[in-house]
Amino acid sequence: MTSFNLSELFESVATAVPERCAVASPGRTLTYRHLDERATRLANHLRSAGIGAGDHVGLYLLNGTEYIEGMLASFKLRAVPININYRYVERELAHLFNDADLAALIFDASFSVQVGAVAPQVPTLKHQVVVGGGVDDAVRYELALAASPTTGDFPDRSGDDVYIAYTGGTTGMPKGVMWRHEDLFFAALGSGDPLLDKGPISDASELPGRVPDFPITQLCAPPLMHVSAHWGAFNSLFGGGKVVLLSPGRFDGDEVWRTIAGEGVNVLTLVGDAMARPVLDTLAAAPVATYDTSSLLIFASGGALLSAATKAQIATLLPNVVVVDTFGSSETGLAGSRSSSSHDGRSQARFNVDTRTSVLDEDLRPVVPGSGQIGRLARRGHVPIGYFKDEAKTKATFVTVDGERWVLPGDMATVDADGSVVLLGRGSGSINTGGEKVFPEEVEGVLKSHPAVFDVLVVGVADERWGERVTAVAQLRPGTALTLDDLAAHARAGLASYKLPRDLIVVDEIQRGATGKPDYPWAKNFAASMASEPAGV
Repeated sequence: MTSFNLSELFESVATAVPERCAVASPGRTLTYRHLDERATRLANHLRSAGIGAGDHVGLYLLNGTEYIEGMLASFKLRAVPININYRYVERELAHLFNDADLAALIFDASFSVQVGAVAPQVPTLKHQVVVGGGVDDAVRYELALAASPTTGDFPDRSGDDVYIAYTGGTTGMPKGVMWRHEDLFFAALGSGDPLLDKGPISDASELPGRVPDFPITQLCAPPLMHVSAHWGAFNSLFGGGKVVLLSPGRFDGDEVWRTIAGEGVNVLTLVGDAMARPVLDTLAAAPVATYDTSSLLIFASGGALLSAATKAQIATLLPNVVVVDTFGSSETGLAGSRSSSSHDGRSQARFNVDTRTSVLDEDLRPVVPGSGQIGRLARRGHVPIGYFKDEAKTKATFVTVDGERWVLPGDMATVDADGSVVLLGRGSGSINTGGEKVFPEEVEGVLKSHPAVFDVLVVGVADERWGERVTAVAQLRPGTALTLDDLAAHARAGLASYKLPRDLIVVDEIQRGATGKPDYPWAKNFAASMASEPAGV
């Protein structure tokens, strides 16, 4: 009987549609049958190396079918795949490898130097598999698969098995968020309703019967190490769809649009403006009819919000495409969404939520809609177990109210009179200027609508008069110039005066992670070292 174990759910779909294309990646395309066979071979190899239930398997990989195979193989063994950010330096890698108690590591040969430096520091690590080359002390991936059987018995799997997502957020060292498979399936992986027309399934055995006759093709543009990318991929796989991946280790707008045309992509998934803007600029700069976008139905962002300016650009370039913005986190799964064929011009992010998402005040009571009161976003129902090996952080983030468990990921929000949630930003990143709180994401959304601004981060810089002054660190579009006065004048229509930037610092490039997440510590440190005397605005 199929459980809500993620590998058993996948196997049930693979049995139903074995010859459908499951994953299309440069250099390799796999049907559902082939993907399941390769994952089973890898699981058998890992088992032969002593990896089993509860062991942690690090995935230090670029995008490719191996990433999905590694996740499925781990789930088959009741082991736990660990996502590893390939942008991390040795110090961060050593922390993650040890914090996660890695028992096995599957890594790309291009990271062999880093692995060689860090692996000796990890006493729990007992097996290594390398993709794409030969490395001492590591088994070659394809040879390991070739030597292992395509069938195997993997008993005792259940929806209670553990999934862990390591997240660094915008500050601090990476930490592992623990989920039960069943909770993650319902919170983040589609809950068996790929077309959003039947509602969540009540029994795991129903999943194959819900696979649509016409599969959806989704291009997952971000690195699979990012939860929004592999959550999106598994959402497609549980619906019998096709997951399309780009060339590993790169992100190129021309490749995105050629892949959309070549694979007949229906859904483009990426992370916020950091990925959307270069893709849209490529389309805007190309001669008419360079790219065939006729198959594209949905332009979706997860993990970071699309600004109003970016949505306006989508509406102009792709007038028949629906824009879907989702918000959530490694701690909440999908907490809310909004979709439209155009933008409403408002800078603040308003989302429709279900009854499992709320905004709680300091007394952990729901904020009254329309009151304007700021509270903390909260999610109940299918929520994580907690943080791996961090009881203090778990206690601070997961609370019980009237006998029900809630997760408080740190996002601040208000509730409009119509019940929609208005996201303001992370409380830890808010700027206190003259006693007023300013949330960077709101200001950034307005500043990005200036035609000269390509990307921007807003931070607080110490100020004797104001406590902190709002400072914009901006990357401009080529061939443009911008002054603080021009930027402030542009922003006045959308922001209260205390939210306007008092400093503007122009940089060649905004630093962001591989997944598009903003590097606020970098921006804050750079602004503190470069900011001028306070300018009157």
